[in-house]
Amino acid sequence: MKKIGLYPGTFDPITFGHLDIVRRASLIVDTLYVGIASNKNKKTLFSPSERVEIVKNCLESSLKNIKNIKVVTFDTLTVKFCKNINASVIFRGLRVVTDFEYEFQLAGMNNRLDNKIQTIFLMADIENQLISSNMVKEIAELGGNVSKFAPKEAIVYLNKKLKNKK
Repeated sequence: MKKIGLYPGTFDPITFGHLDIVRRASLIVDTLYVGIASNKNKKTLFSPSERVEIVKNCLESSLKNIKNIKVVTFDTLTVKFCKNINASVIFRGLRVVTDFEYEFQLAGMNNRLDNKIQTIFLMADIENQLISSNMVKEIAELGGNVSKFAPKEAIVYLNKKLKNKK
């Protein structure tokens, strides 16, 4: 039986940390869905369709040899979406200790909703531990260089969006 996993997130925008988790998670499952959450409560810079486009472009450029990744959007409970795609594993990235508390609660709630779906935490690579999409956006908005934090394809979209926002 094929092992299907989901790596959910907003990816607003995708960072090198995200790409690292995608790469490593894709080695664990037969098919990895990168699920771009469309959460009305979260204020995002990019629309869900823009985020899909950005993630696909970054994956094609950075992880072009990996063929078991699908990029999709979803707007439901994560465990419900897992059932829709037959995923038995949710991947979550951990950067710092403060992430753990939130992610631990989330994993616990998901387990209570469906205990057949397991959460696997992957520690961010040491060089990506301080990167967050929010910080990347803030640095870019203030004119800083984010090339150490996000793929160039994402930065192109980010700069264009911020220029149009002014």
